[in-house]
Amino acid sequence: MMPPFGALRVFEAAARHASFSRAADELHVTHAAVSHQIRQLEAWFGRPLFLREKRGVRLVAEAERLADALSASFERIAAEAELLKLRTKSEITVACIPSIATRWLIPALGDFLAAHSDVTVKVVYAAAEQRLRETGCDVLITLGADTSEGVLCERLFSRLNRPVASPRYLEHKGNPASAEQIATMDLLHDETTAHWRQWFARAGVPRPLAAKGPVFQDFNMLATAAIAGHGVALCPVEVCRREIENGDLVVLSQIAILEEESYFLISRSSRQKAASAFCAWFKMVVDAHPNGGGL
Repeated sequence: MMPPFGALRVFEAAARHASFSRAADELHVTHAAVSHQIRQLEAWFGRPLFLREKRGVRLVAEAERLADALSASFERIAAEAELLKLRTKSEITVACIPSIATRWLIPALGDFLAAHSDVTVKVVYAAAEQRLRETGCDVLITLGADTSEGVLCERLFSRLNRPVASPRYLEHKGNPASAEQIATMDLLHDETTAHWRQWFARAGVPRPLAAKGPVFQDFNMLATAAIAGHGVALCPVEVCRREIENGDLVVLSQIAILEEESYFLISRSSRQKAASAFCAWFKMVVDAHPNGGGL
């Protein structure tokens, strides 16, 4: 015959804390309720389990093995319950470069979570050209393909870059009619001036003109500066589809660079059901929006 389970739970907490008050706090009950459960258990055993002292309680030696057995059992029950919970509710970790996360993933993520309430999504930063195995994540959204074995690599869109500026900036500077006119404007750079030099070379304009202007370490800072009206930036028009579609940015020329590079959605070939659902959803999000760069 088993002792009352509720009383055993109270006994274990009181024994572990050597205090009825702290056991009551842990179990969110009153001190009186703990005392009542302990008395009930002592009546069942027909002997005291604690020595009541001025500064608290002390477990009698004969009850120590019972307390140890209960602690181990409750720890095992908690661990098994957590495993069952994880098996019931899927969790995936998505590593995503900031430019895609802020413009595509995060704004739409609520729709995925609403449709998949049993899935928990953790979003972390990824670096450009990173490989899935390096992240330890379930899904990777990055610049550049991952051709590793056991990996699914799906192209999202091109990295093709064209000059863009905000309407606010163009109101003051005018809309340029040529690459030479763009060269006279305030140029904004993403990490390096090399991309503008490449663009001017393709446009047939002397490269030294590309050296001027501030350099931003992060693309999100560059895009924010362009939208705020600080100058002209070379941006991947596919990444900035929404800004272009909404009129926050205006494409100033059809001359482009980096068109041979692309962004990819990467996952394991043996991906779990939740990761498959996420990948299918994100591809749908990207494909549902019209081309913003006039490609």
